[in-house]
Amino acid sequence: MALSKKQIKQLRSLANHLNPLIIVGKQDLSDAALKQADETLEKHELVKCSVLDGSGLSAKEAAERLAESLHAEVVQVIGNRCVIYRRTHDEHVDAITLVRE
Repeated sequence: MALSKKQIKQLRSLANHLNPLIIVGKQDLSDAALKQADETLEKHELVKCSVLDGSGLSAKEAAERLAESLHAEVVQVIGNRCVIYRRTHDEHVDAITLVRE
């Protein structure tokens, strides 16, 4: 699912106030980190990630790997932080209603 420019703008504004829920450290993206990221995305849909200085990955590389592994979309990468989005399948979570073109 490719996001339109309006949808990316909407998600960027929603992510502005979020604190990072996924931290990529010196272990980079291990299987446990990917499993935790998958569970976090299922509960929140929109997640901010932070890449620590000790990591071998840049924020862009981490965002691309997370998006590919978790079937998500990269919304934004700024500095050592990135934002990813994936629509949830859990009916107990309030889903984000994306704007249409």
